[in-house]
Formats: sequence, structure tokens, C-alpha cells
Amino acid sequence: MQYPSAWLQGASLGESIASRLRLQIINEDIKPGEVISENRVAETFGTSRSPVREALKMLAGEGLIRLERMGAVVVGLNLEDVKELYDVRYLIESFAQQRLAGRDNASLASALEQAIDRMKLAAKHGDYVEFAYQDFSFHERIVTEARHTRILHLWNSIRPIVMTVILLTTEKGFKQGVDRMNWVADKHRMVIEGLRSGSADEIREVVKAYFDDSGETLDRSLP
Repeated sequence: MQYPSAWLQGASLGESIASRLRLQIINEDIKPGEVISENRVAETFGTSRSPVREALKMLAGEGLIRLERMGAVVVGLNLEDVKELYDVRYLIESFAQQRLAGRDNASLASALEQAIDRMKLAAKHGDYVEFAYQDFSFHERIVTEARHTRILHLWNSIRPIVMTVILLTTEKGFKQGVDRMNWVADKHRMVIEGLRSGSADEIREVVKAYFDDSGETLDRSLP
């Protein structure tokens, strides 16, 4: 699997290299314990070592590698790590959605409905990259609409790994067929209905149900 080039528009060379290595690490194409050579990566990408160092610092900050004298040692992302990532997502998205309770969310609901429609169109055409992008955008739109600076900072700190995990789980989900992916798309409607209710209590229950269900699928979706 290749990291989608369309997702790299506006990214620096270091960010682009980090995105591609991140995917290989999480997908275990580069396995835990392996050493990533700056020189080899620079040669692969046809660049100097400077953007490679930038990429490795990003990955080290995310806990995916450990920088040592011998080089960058891959730590990886196991299933427990992904579950912890979803715990953080749950805290962020639950807070964001409850913050939206009582607001006029008509325009937000309309934008989210459009994202679901695009997911279903992507499922119809077998485009897992577009499906994953719309899925991610659905959730990010809610977080940004909450207009909470610190929550947005926290979201941005996990954003690259979240995008990569969604890409991988979506690619594997597509192997289960269109009906499965239509179900995944339609599951997002419960979130919209929660927002439309305007009730913080109902939103809290909806977000919990959504993430409980998502957590049950992780074992089947990751290496």
C-alpha cells in the first residue's frame, strides 16, 4: 500500500517522508526492532539527510520509533496502542460534541450528511482512499466546529496516526464488500442525530455507543 499522494498536498518533504514511513511502520512493512537508516531513506526518496532527520523526529515524537546512536529503532504500533489512540479520540470527540449541544448545528449536520454520501459513493466505486478521507474529515469537522483551541491542539497531535489507521482499517474493510462499507458509512448517522437532539446527555450516549462499536472491529482490521 502506498500513502495517498493527494493527502500530501502542501506538506513539506520531511512531512511527506514521515507519512510514508508511518504507514509502513503501522502496517508492519517495517517491523518493530528494525533500524531505519537515514542514508538509505535519503537514497530511496532521492533527497538529502536533512528532511529525513525531520521525518524521524516527527515519528519519534509520535512514539513510533526510538532515536538511538545506531539509528532509528522501530517501536511500532500494536493493538493496545491503537486502543489507547481510540481512547484519546473518544475523549476529544465526546468533549467536542457535547460542547456543540444547544447550538444551531444545521449547517454542520448538512456538511456531515454530505460526507456520508461521499463515503457511500466511494464504496460503490471501490475507492477506499476517498472513503477513508471522508471518514476522517467527518470526525475532524466536528472537532474543529467545537472551536476549542487546546482540544484542537490535542487532536492535531494524534492527527497523522489517526489518518493512517483509518486508511489501513478502511482498506481492509473494503475486502468485506460494499454492504459492509455502506454499514460503516451509515453508522455515522447516529452522530448527526445526537447533534440534532441538542442534548448533552444523548450526545454522550451516542459517542460512547459509536466508539464501543468501533473498538470491537480493531482486532479484525489491524496486523
